[in-house]
Amino acid sequence: MTPPVVRVLSCRHMGDRTNVNETDGTPSPEPVTRYLPKAAFSNALQERVDEYFVRTGKSRRDLPQMFLKTAVVMSAMVASYIGLLHTEGAAMGALMAIALGLSMAAVGFNVQHDGNHGAYSKHAWLNRTAAIALDLLGGSSYFWRFKHNIAHHTHTNVAVHDTDISLGALGRLAPGDPHRSFYRFQHLYVWGLYAMLAIEWQTTGEIRNLMRRQFGFTKVPRLPVREQILFWSARVVFVVLAFILPLQHHHWSFVLWTYLLASATLGLTIAVVFQLAHCVGEAAFWNRPVADQAAVREWSAHQVESTVDFAQNNAFLCWFLGGLNFQIEHHLFPKICHLHYPALAPIVEQVCREYGVRYRSHVSVRAALQSHWRWLKEMGRAPTSLGDVAHRAA
Repeated sequence: MTPPVVRVLSCRHMGDRTNVNETDGTPSPEPVTRYLPKAAFSNALQERVDEYFVRTGKSRRDLPQMFLKTAVVMSAMVASYIGLLHTEGAAMGALMAIALGLSMAAVGFNVQHDGNHGAYSKHAWLNRTAAIALDLLGGSSYFWRFKHNIAHHTHTNVAVHDTDISLGALGRLAPGDPHRSFYRFQHLYVWGLYAMLAIEWQTTGEIRNLMRRQFGFTKVPRLPVREQILFWSARVVFVVLAFILPLQHHHWSFVLWTYLLASATLGLTIAVVFQLAHCVGEAAFWNRPVADQAAVREWSAHQVESTVDFAQNNAFLCWFLGGLNFQIEHHLFPKICHLHYPALAPIVEQVCREYGVRYRSHVSVRAALQSHWRWLKEMGRAPTSLGDVAHRAA
């Protein structure tokens, strides 16, 4: 398959793209991905989804069910945190730490994710409020918008550009990444790296992002004053909540290991959910683009080919994961509240079938995990030919 050339997109909704920076309007200096103009496939997707909202009379955002869900997951997080503060004994401490990690993941999947995509509400201030939940978890909603909304959503599974599919020198998740001999064991050790995800961005990751201000070819503007205030104040609040306040109730060793357990639970949960949607054999990958490469596909077709759904009929996962087991629908319509994804999935799949665009979904989490395991082993083997480097979209 001929690799594309990547353009920075605002990802306001399917096919809404721009070649300028979505934060300050400055031209984007990085190489661009050229996609074919919106045509029959993209137009059909948009029309069928629009018909769904006209037929049902439902709102795309500002859903009462979403506000209730926010209250539930936020309350669960607060309750597990308070429980951890006042619990006694290693067994209960471990239980409450795991509960805290899972509830933090639920807040991340549901509240901050919809908020940062503008899918929570039509009101910018409400989206921003929801997005700030990530800052309370130790991350940065400012850098998330560039790393996830632009670098990942625009350049999904495109080497160098999509930093969400990179483990650096520690592993190989994409065919275009360099190979090292010890990667043959990555299907065994990578789970520990996933568990370190949240710990890394809570401690050093976001500080490194502040100094580097770049994800692949996506450059990040200098933080405005109000974003700098939020960034540093959120760091202080997190340290107080994670360490200083717990130290008033427990020995430092208890605080340290419960923090590590809670954050490892959070990191492992987030990382695995993401990998099941993109780092599997059924997803298409593209090598680093060439600046003068011709466009070869519509943006919407690229999103479908590079993404895989899983466990669509699992009601609990649909609720807990904030619709992120419907990643195809999310990538096509990131500004629609995730509560609509189960209803949109059959519509999207039908349009894909009509236009010959490959749509993939694993029937269960187990099937998705098995696919990811096989992909890790495949990427851990040394490439034997050029064909191993350029993974086909099939």
